[in-house]
Amino acid sequence: MQKLEEEARKYMQNKVKNEELLIVEVMTAELYQHEATKTAIFPKEKALEYLALGLTSEAGEVAGKVKKLIRDGEDVEGFEMKKIAIASEVGDVLWYCALMAQEVGVPLNTIMKDNLEKLHSRMKRGKLSGSGDNR
Repeated sequence: MQKLEEEARKYMQNKVKNEELLIVEVMTAELYQHEATKTAIFPKEKALEYLALGLTSEAGEVAGKVKKLIRDGEDVEGFEMKKIAIASEVGDVLWYCALMAQEVGVPLNTIMKDNLEKLHSRMKRGKLSGSGDNR
């Protein structure tokens, strides 16, 4: 496994040298999605499966860090470090969301807009709580 990780790291270093990543102060969903695809290394024929598993795994890491925050308490210095670690994991979740959106052929900003429209509609109708997709 370590050899595979080393090969992936070397591949990414070479890829980044060839395709410079564009990192800017203000990042749009469209730009993030475009730039995130430059860092994607996985078997394309298994993209949906790979991305779904990765998304689940990273979301689990967020949950694990929050669980440890609850378990270990909230001392001020430690709390700030733990929030940074949680934010980093949320970034990994975002990467998988962006690539999943790319894979299903929908721009991330469209998904964001549609999701907010759905939530605002539910809010207006008093249906934010409850369950089911069609509330």
